[in-house]
Amino acid sequence: MRLPLAGLYVFLLLSGGVASAFSSDPPDAGVAQSLPLAPLTVETRGGRVSLQLQVADTDARRQTGLMYRASLPEKEGMLFLFEEVRPVAFWMKNTVLSLDIIFIDDAGRVINIARGTTPHSLQRIPADGPTRAVLELNAGASARLGIDVGDRVLYDALEGPR
Repeated sequence: MRLPLAGLYVFLLLSGGVASAFSSDPPDAGVAQSLPLAPLTVETRGGRVSLQLQVADTDARRQTGLMYRASLPEKEGMLFLFEEVRPVAFWMKNTVLSLDIIFIDDAGRVINIARGTTPHSLQRIPADGPTRAVLELNAGASARLGIDVGDRVLYDALEGPR
């Protein structure tokens, strides 16, 4: 039985919120990408936390993300930036490390955190609402650093009009 065209469109819209979510292997399959580091600050209840991160701000960079990485320093991660606010879901295909995936809304607020994700899993990991950015850190880092829902992420691209 075929899905009605409108139903298929809604399914594709909701499940395709992020380029890396259900795409085939990226063009550089099997090769971890390395991008320049940029500073990012998170305002937590316990104070400010400074991080260094790589920014995935193109489709190709978002598709590869942290795939194939064997290690990640404690206060480093990757920030996935999207051109517009939208529903997103990630997966852990080809990702060796367990990660904390932090979903961020248009105001720079943490809306939910998927803690300790399962490496290589194809299970969808969705945001709890429309998302402007996603921060990935080592599994457990968000708890160790005191990052929680409602905290504010300070990064130039998340501030001001778009």
